[in-house]
Amino acid sequence: MAENGDRTREALLDAAEELFALHGVDAVSNRRITEHVGAANHSAVAYHFGSREQFLRALAARDSNTIAARRADMVAALPADAGLHDLLACLILPWTGHLESLPVPSWRARCLNQLRTVPSVRSALREGARQPMVDDLVQRIWAALPELPRPVLYGRSWAFGYMVLGVCAEYEEQIQTGEGPPAWNGPGRFLIDCGAGMLAAPVTGSGGFLTRPAPLLLP
Repeated sequence: MAENGDRTREALLDAAEELFALHGVDAVSNRRITEHVGAANHSAVAYHFGSREQFLRALAARDSNTIAARRADMVAALPADAGLHDLLACLILPWTGHLESLPVPSWRARCLNQLRTVPSVRSALREGARQPMVDDLVQRIWAALPELPRPVLYGRSWAFGYMVLGVCAEYEEQIQTGEGPPAWNGPGRFLIDCGAGMLAAPVTGSGGFLTRPAPLLLP
């Protein structure tokens, strides 16, 4: 029975990913999700996950352990003199590598991109971003940019997280429509270069707009 329950939960998460990616979170009801998987019980989401908010949080945290394990392996292999590109790779490539491991079409990046607009889920994403390994990488990245004021680093790091999710969502859609090959290393390396350029760019204005760090909204 437990195995059947696990399959049903995974099916509901799969259905929600696809529907949210295509239509947005607010446009898709729990009933529509259950109908998409062919479940006779229209209360299946509530039965297996509790409230809708709990369901959305489970969706936001899906496969986070797998991605964290990939990241841990990369961090362990870092040289002692790791530079900005190396550190950014540890943030980005575990996520893009996971996306490449998913069946085509996948909906994960677009779903997360939609979920981050939901206030209650955004808080869950922020909680998930508060991982010691991610925090350490961010601190090492900031240490590599000592000439930049802290408010600038805070703002650029915050924007960096949004950029990564947005670009991955767009590329995932290109794969689905046949406009791009399902090869995530290219977008991953592109994002590393973009992130390095954005973070290290000269400051030409009055500075940043954040007075304290904002967690990176990255899986």
